[in-house]
Amino acid sequence: MYNFLPVAYFENRFIPFENAKLSIATHALHYGTGAFGGLRGIPDPQNSQQILLFRLDRHGQRLAQSAKFLNFDLSAEQIQSAIVDFVQKNQPQVPFYIRPFIYTSDLGITPRLHDIEKSFFIYGIELGDYLSPDGVRCRFSSWYRQEDRSLPLRGKISGAYITSSLAKTEAVASGFDESIFLNTQGKISEASGMNIFVVRNGKIFTPGVEQDILEGITRDSIIQIARDMGYEVVERPVDKSELLIADEAFLSGTAAKVTPIKQIENYHLPLERPITDRLKDKITGITENRDVDYQDWVFKIPL
Repeated sequence: MYNFLPVAYFENRFIPFENAKLSIATHALHYGTGAFGGLRGIPDPQNSQQILLFRLDRHGQRLAQSAKFLNFDLSAEQIQSAIVDFVQKNQPQVPFYIRPFIYTSDLGITPRLHDIEKSFFIYGIELGDYLSPDGVRCRFSSWYRQEDRSLPLRGKISGAYITSSLAKTEAVASGFDESIFLNTQGKISEASGMNIFVVRNGKIFTPGVEQDILEGITRDSIIQIARDMGYEVVERPVDKSELLIADEAFLSGTAAKVTPIKQIENYHLPLERPITDRLKDKITGITENRDVDYQDWVFKIPL
């Protein structure tokens, strides 16, 4: 299903991907005591001798913050340095996705985060479009988004993604592409692994951080870009009914990039999506290093 990059970073060294293996007794496998990141990279369309990574610094910062929830001190600088070395070792020739992962690597049966070994690995896969660029059909999940008071939602904690997995399978099994979570207050939260935006009357709305969302890096980028383009962006609670009558709606994420929503349940959204299309074109140009105003968001790695 996936074409993995040939070299992985595992147990503090670079080895062939197929040799990076874990014991079935690994603590994180049983208790979800891991945290991960995800970022995209592409060969530079203008320079075949370098790779472009989108907002590497922010991805490093977020994973370092996630590590704190696991009582693991791993700096953003260490993460960033390892990712750069990883890319140079692999020298990918097509668009790809990097998965850095922090986890409790001890072999034990006690659920805990103290007095236990932690480790860090990185692998990658070749990756084109994660969702259809033409748009996706969504349903509301019967599962609710977790609350921050019961799970640290400011981190990408691996155990939390059981809910995303349940929701995604529920959506696909019932004939849809993607699932949308409500939070426990009945407001729109996010999709199975993406943030969500709604366009109404020329304004852009997105659930705020108080709605139990993941603080998405692509989400943050879209908000900044849209405001720079002159759009009003409001972070606030979004009602279910508001989404159903939106002029436009789209998902955002590292894997999903900007993906329009064309249907929610039995409600069809307009096929004309001028704001979504403008934002999608803009962020594509930024990630390909074609936009001089956002070049500090693009990290260049020489090969």
